Amino acid sequence: MTQAERRQYLIRFLLNETEQYKDLVVPAAGEEQKMLLRSLFNIRMPKEVPEEFLRIQDEYLQEENRLKGITDYQDLTPMEEGIYLWQGDISSLKVGAIVNAANSQMLGCFYPNHKCIDNCIHTFAGIQLRSACRDLMVRQGHEEETGKAKVTPAYNLPSDYVIHTVGPIIYGKVTRREERLLASCYRSCLEAAEEHGIKSIAFCCISTGEFHYPNDQAAEVAVQTVRDYKVETGSRIDVVFNVFKDIDLEIYRSLLGN
Repeated sequence: MTQAERRQYLIRFLLNETEQYKDLVVPAAGEEQKMLLRSLFNIRMPKEVPEEFLRIQDEYLQEENRLKGITDYQDLTPMEEGIYLWQGDISSLKVGAIVNAANSQMLGCFYPNHKCIDNCIHTFAGIQLRSACRDLMVRQGHEEETGKAKVTPAYNLPSDYVIHTVGPIIYGKVTRREERLLASCYRSCLEAAEEHGIKSIAFCCISTGEFHYPNDQAAEVAVQTVRDYKVETGSRIDVVFNVFKDIDLEIYRSLLGN
């Protein structure tokens, strides 16, 4: 199958799963089809699918990820020993684990084509990721606490694992409690990575953006927590600070290497 044929198969399968969508006309243009497919991934609740669907989905997503371009963190130049800075799409980074800024449901973003990192990671990992998160939450029996971390496979992403953490949501001035919760996110992810034998981890800018933590203050907590963890534990884990916005790139550049 060509990439276009795989995409059309996936779209038609997902439309036929739901009575209200099964007669929807599939757009002819490839980019519009990609947006529709992403929307269908985003809104789909976790449930079983045939092996054929998973095989075609995996082939499709792995090729899409390849076409986006994959960056191996080991090709980067460290800012300081064991600490790297990289600007780009975290879902295209080849590293032991990438960190997902999740919500307390831990099921990914259900808003079609939303630009948050949670949406991006779940889209390009494949539907298996939402099912894996659902299984974790069923076993846990309650929503995820702020500052904790959960590990899942990364499925079709170039990383090996995804570590999910829920950061604090800021409604006004940042409090000491919220600082501690954000630090706990970073430390919990590092501890979870090492428990799973993961040798490298890429952090997104946890709690910034949709959760309104000021970018500069969040970066200070992130860098200090990682440095403290490495000193206190003697950890040799490689850490990548992944940024997407230019403002975050400049903030991290000013903090690292000093």
